[in-house]
Amino acid sequence: VQLQASGGGLVQAGGSLRLSCAATGLTFTNYMMGWFRQAPGKERDFVAAISWSWSASTYYADSVKGRFTISRDNAKNTVYLQMNSLKPEDTAVYYCAADHRGTRYSDYTRYAYWGQGTLVTVSS
Repeated sequence: VQLQASGGGLVQAGGSLRLSCAATGLTFTNYMMGWFRQAPGKERDFVAAISWSWSASTYYADSVKGRFTISRDNAKNTVYLQMNSLKPEDTAVYYCAADHRGTRYSDYTRYAYWGQGTLVTVSS
């Protein structure tokens, strides 16, 4: 299984970025997909997740609700994170992760597979 995250970069506060995570080696539709982030010296935090069922239910951390949108394209085995109205406190390495038929979307210990991370830097 491989998860390849991309799309990070440097953006000014108020700007937007879209992260992508392409998955290979798994039956994508059977996996809950999540995004987590880790800032320097801090713990890994939940950002957003989308369920493995066809309902594609979405879940967000309170800190990103209304600004970030998670989506998935099952035909492309890819999950996206659209990030708008970015703030300096959003600066972190962002990781995508996969959990087989998972339900505990915010618990990073439940996710078996992880991408390599992509750095997002938001300048003030």
